[in-house]
Amino acid sequence: MLTLVIATGISLATFAQPKTGKFTNLGPQVFAAMIQGSIFVEDTQGTPLVYTVVRGEPAHLLAFDVKSKKLLLDKALPESDGVWDMAQASDGYLYIPGAGGNLFKHKPGTQEVEDLGTALKGETYLWNLTAGKDGEVFGATYPGCRVFRYHPKDGFSDVAKGPLVAGENYVRSLAYHAKTGLLYAGIGSHAHLIELNPISGEKKELLPKKYQDKEFVYSLEIVPGKNGSDRLLALLTAGSTTLVYNLKTKQIEQEIQDIDMKAVASDQKGKAAFYTAKGSLMSFNASKSVSLAEKLLADVGTANAIKIIKDDVYILTSGANLVKYSLKNKTSEKTKLAIPAQPIPINALLYGPDGNIWMGGYLAGGHATYHPVSGQKSRLSGLDQTEGMASQGENIYFGIYPKGKFYQYHTQQKWDLKANNPKKLGEIEGQSRSFAVLSIPERQQMVFGMIPEYGKLGGALITLDVKTQELKAFHEPIKQQAISSLAYTGKEILVGTTISGGLGIMPATKEAVLFSWDLDKNQKTHQIIPVAGATAITCLINGPDGYIWGVADGTLFIYDATQRVVLSTHKLYDFPPFKSHIWRSAFLTIHPSGMIYGTGNNHFFKLDPKTKEVTILDKGASLLAMDASGNIYFRKNTDLWKYTP
Repeated sequence: MLTLVIATGISLATFAQPKTGKFTNLGPQVFAAMIQGSIFVEDTQGTPLVYTVVRGEPAHLLAFDVKSKKLLLDKALPESDGVWDMAQASDGYLYIPGAGGNLFKHKPGTQEVEDLGTALKGETYLWNLTAGKDGEVFGATYPGCRVFRYHPKDGFSDVAKGPLVAGENYVRSLAYHAKTGLLYAGIGSHAHLIELNPISGEKKELLPKKYQDKEFVYSLEIVPGKNGSDRLLALLTAGSTTLVYNLKTKQIEQEIQDIDMKAVASDQKGKAAFYTAKGSLMSFNASKSVSLAEKLLADVGTANAIKIIKDDVYILTSGANLVKYSLKNKTSEKTKLAIPAQPIPINALLYGPDGNIWMGGYLAGGHATYHPVSGQKSRLSGLDQTEGMASQGENIYFGIYPKGKFYQYHTQQKWDLKANNPKKLGEIEGQSRSFAVLSIPERQQMVFGMIPEYGKLGGALITLDVKTQELKAFHEPIKQQAISSLAYTGKEILVGTTISGGLGIMPATKEAVLFSWDLDKNQKTHQIIPVAGATAITCLINGPDGYIWGVADGTLFIYDATQRVVLSTHKLYDFPPFKSHIWRSAFLTIHPSGMIYGTGNNHFFKLDPKTKEVTILDKGASLLAMDASGNIYFRKNTDLWKYTP
């Protein structure tokens, strides 16, 4: 039996529902002033401006006067939570590629921003933009690995009439060579560098095979040179190698390490290119060895945008510092721009040992806390995106994206990264995200289940000795599957898998596996498919009856860990067909009343442990935590909600 109880048409933050409980919207909790795509332009009067986008729900387009540093524009970009790039067309208009798949248009110096709509049907994310000729712009898309063209007279078109590389999802970077009219596109999550004729649609692979084991051609910049020898700079990831490719000779001339390839600026004569590397402003002649590069200014930061204006180099850094460096006088100025912080989605939720509800922010990272009794809130910056959290003693352990990093925070001491609190414990090569985090206090162990890097299958099981802080990695306990849930039986751990890997690769297996792992011998002891056809086991808990309760694709299964058999299965809710990946979905917690509360597939529900009857209490909900008084917390995008049964 499925009972639906949903409040509609409610405008108040707090409301009561008959026979259920009280819902309270606690509002946005995690805020960030993270800037992304940035560009220096001039308005019609020749006034130099710097544009940037601050992430949020929605993202906001900002414009500052370069000389006065005054904020001139702050406009929301509907249905877009961020922007990775911007480009100014030859007619002076600024184009902004929204993360939601829409393209925006703006005339610098004005207050209007026009939403041009979806660039290409089915393409949900726009990455880089580059300006072509006669007012046209080209853009890079995900998940169809496409390049679009936009012209005010012609509208949108699919340049290659399909994916640039079959089976790939990302066109991550894009550059236009004005002298030849050719486009260059960087592909992921298996690296390709494609030369594309935007008129004929003809494509040519340029990346030598020795580099095709990389994940992405992540960024592209063209540096002018003498005698037609312009250079294409191509950043390869994983790693930070930039290739210098001569567009005339068609040869890779050198490899450069550690260039910040978000922004590169060149002088008109083609003698010098300016960039940042390891926090310093650098210049070099791309036709010569990078070993001859000159350090112009230290302690600059990472460039989001660079522009040469007369005899000065202007830089907007990722930390929102506007830096001016005089090429004549060798002097510099630095001004911190006032970026208005925006609410960002809650990405992780935990009731901490300090009595606070802990939250991690999506993409921009950062954390926030809310105290259920006092209502006191705090914002804590410095860590990247948290995928999973768990506590042991007075410490919270964080699984951080990117690069599979782990941190420990002592909650009775001040949050201070400079004082090593939180403290980085390490990172695991080839691993990316740890949604599954398990605390085992009696063993003084933490366990992390991993999702691998982009374009890879097979996640690792990670153990942490809390006393020695030694991390151990056990790669691919189940071949070509990653780890999405964990539980401890008192003797061993149970591990739930997902058929998904990192973004940019489709599964090679069909069904999620539940397996047992001996923590003393560090080996797998048993495995079973608990729900036939399920793609992921995203929740495992110690149930109210002494058995393990798990959720796989909307189906509850009850598992006897001693006999190693599934005792029963029960459908909780409809689950959508598999599309690209599933890493996380269901959460369950046992309330002091004996009822079980959960979230899954954007439902917040109550589950009767005896009858298995499900009552859906709300929609649009995900994540889950419960405080010491039995209040339930979940998120709706940026907002934290509390439910009191």
